[in-house]
Amino acid sequence: MQHFATEAETIFYKKPQPFTKLDTPDILSYALGATLYMPASMPNIVGLIQSQKYKELTSLVIDLEDAVGDTELLDCEAKLMGDISELYELYNQKQLLLQDLPLLFIRVRHVEQFNYLTTSLGKKQEILTGYVFPKFTAAQGARYFELLEQTILEHHLTLYGMPILESREVLYKESRMEALLSIKEVLHQHRERVLNVRIGATDFCGIYGIRRRMDSTIYDISVIRDCIADIVNVIGREEDGFVISGPVWEYFSNQRVLKPALRVTPFSEKGALDTRKALLDDCLDGLMKEVLMDKQNGIIGKTVIHPSHVRVVHALYAISYEEYLDALSIVENSDGRKGVMKSHYANKMNEIKPHMRWAQRILKQAHVYGVYHESLDFASLLLNSEIGGSVYAATNE
Repeated sequence: MQHFATEAETIFYKKPQPFTKLDTPDILSYALGATLYMPASMPNIVGLIQSQKYKELTSLVIDLEDAVGDTELLDCEAKLMGDISELYELYNQKQLLLQDLPLLFIRVRHVEQFNYLTTSLGKKQEILTGYVFPKFTAAQGARYFELLEQTILEHHLTLYGMPILESREVLYKESRMEALLSIKEVLHQHRERVLNVRIGATDFCGIYGIRRRMDSTIYDISVIRDCIADIVNVIGREEDGFVISGPVWEYFSNQRVLKPALRVTPFSEKGALDTRKALLDDCLDGLMKEVLMDKQNGIIGKTVIHPSHVRVVHALYAISYEEYLDALSIVENSDGRKGVMKSHYANKMNEIKPHMRWAQRILKQAHVYGVYHESLDFASLLLNSEIGGSVYAATNE
């Protein structure tokens, strides 16, 4: 997999680097990007992956939890195992190469189902990158990771777990700190298996009967914003090193009430007002605003439910030339001889120690998503892209 493979030579000062599931977790946790959720009931999952139907798709979750009805669960389990078996056979016959496989995950319903799937699939799990663990708590989370470790040892696999924080214990204020600290302890015990920590804001909203509008972000809902802040505070600390992924964006059609959130200038300067209109028609300006808010709050990665969301999210993860120079300058001057310096563009102060972790994160993103040429930005990348027009693919977190 490689982000923006077709534009690497023209759009980027520093090209995005290719990756597979065998790269280090440090790289993969950033490379996940926009992770598309797809119901296990969806037809032709194998064909979609083999043909690389969605060129921008680099990480995919096949969902057995909320995306699947209770009465269809057994059929979906059987279908999923058939799909994984078929993909594994294609992989074994070298008709499907590791570098052509998206980072592939299964979201399970509960520990018992996880145990059943890992036992049934055995060595076929070689094509998987890992599993997603819903409604993650310390008690059942420990069991998830113990079973994951057993599977890895038994079949000599490389697999990861991605817990979703979406339980009442995490949301309710009186139990939140105890729950988060207990969860963090479990995550530390299995640190090398934790690819990232995901936030299930749809479940959180459902507990209060709330649903955000398409013209607002998850950060506009105060009870969820406060919870996200505490999750980042406890799980996202420098000494822990966990990557936290942002909540799902669940809209893909237009029923706008408030003004668009997408400025005209970046598009008018490139003669790309039609591109801006297409983004607005598909309600992608709200998604873009939320991704920017995610980034501002130390969150990288996004659950998406529509293929048209993927490129938009990744375009915002690519690094600007100015950010890259700032990050590079901070890291390269960290030998103790300087404490602060003027930025390359002489428009900000770069302070070595306080800005070091930011700079390191920027350089990791630059490795995976690339660095735009000096005169280019996300609008340049979206200018010639196909916005919308894809079938609904998945569910929410």
